[in-house]
Amino acid sequence: MLRALAQAGGAVGDCAGAALWALSDDDLLACLDATHVLAQRWAAVQLGLVREVDARGLAVAQGASSTSAWLRERLRLSSRSARQLVQLAAAVDAAPQAVRDALLSGAMTVEQGRVVAETIAALPPEAGPEVADKATQLLVTWADRFDPTILGRLGERVLTHVAPDLAGQAELAALEKATERAVARHVTLSEQQDGQVRLSGNLDTETASLLREAIDPLCAPAGEHDDRSPGQRRADALGEVCRLALRTGQLPDNGGDRPQLVVTVSLDELVNGVRAGTLETGTPLTPGAIRRLACDAGVLPAVLGGDSQVLDVGRQRRLFNGPSRRALVLRDGGCAFPGCDRPSRWCEGHHVRHWADGGATALGNAVLLCGYHHRLIHRGDWMVRIAPDARPEFLPPSWLDPLRAPRRNLYHRRC
Repeated sequence: MLRALAQAGGAVGDCAGAALWALSDDDLLACLDATHVLAQRWAAVQLGLVREVDARGLAVAQGASSTSAWLRERLRLSSRSARQLVQLAAAVDAAPQAVRDALLSGAMTVEQGRVVAETIAALPPEAGPEVADKATQLLVTWADRFDPTILGRLGERVLTHVAPDLAGQAELAALEKATERAVARHVTLSEQQDGQVRLSGNLDTETASLLREAIDPLCAPAGEHDDRSPGQRRADALGEVCRLALRTGQLPDNGGDRPQLVVTVSLDELVNGVRAGTLETGTPLTPGAIRRLACDAGVLPAVLGGDSQVLDVGRQRRLFNGPSRRALVLRDGGCAFPGCDRPSRWCEGHHVRHWADGGATALGNAVLLCGYHHRLIHRGDWMVRIAPDARPEFLPPSWLDPLRAPRRNLYHRRC
């Protein structure tokens, strides 16, 4: 085997030194396909070697605590990659022969092989060897057309194709197991030293489906210049869903009011943005965040004594609600930022000239913005103004457009 590997290594060296620019388009694509097939075949060979090393206990015999720890050191892998390699080797080793044959021939990728192996292993005992063989053959055939994710979803219902009489019973059993696991559902919010909060937990299928349905419409990139990662977009979408829930006025306890900021600095310091404020929980919030939230929040001014004793509390002033918000919605239709398609119910009123700077709470000083573009405007690169025709227009940063030509949102057909 070592001689064959050495010969293969020489062939790889020849390929690496080839002049790729000289290949025709057809040859280039053919070579790409061939390298992919070979990579999967080599991966299958490596998994077989890993499984044999693990079965012989060579890693433990050489003083390692486990095969994955030994692989991490020997192959210079991360701990996660080493564990996955051992687990994948075990899954492929336990897979039906048809799966191993497909992997070694390159007809199936290693990821697909793992999906098929796990699907077959999860079949109910009453399915029997004959049904398992039919399911394996069908999944191997599907592997030629579907990626691992879709193949896994098809595998969840493979019994409906090969053993319809067992499918309903198996699906019911799976649902019952999922219901039992739902008891372990939990969500944890952990305060971090850097001021952020770590969100972790497990959700049952029903709750997870509701969460996906709620945040998916808000997870799309907000325009061609949205450089947020998918995870960041999901985090922002979760925040938007919470804001929508707070606006309904139907939540218990707080009645759906938006969070109040208790600012223990003077008005001058707030206006000049030089001091942080605090939430009711005592968590600090930057002056920029305070000014952004104040665009569409309840503001309750209070006069404090030198020892922070409350001497007087004024009446709450509600910004951009009722008639003023309805006027904004009628004019802008949704987020007014160029190219954004967010509807009005996902948007907040923003003071073109900030309220803390003396800006009026009036249609001529307001623009409707979604959460993402509201934060973008407050960062200061983009500018917004009300044009002579009473419509909002946005000036891009000079690095994007040296002329800073005004732009408008044409999506809502109101500008």
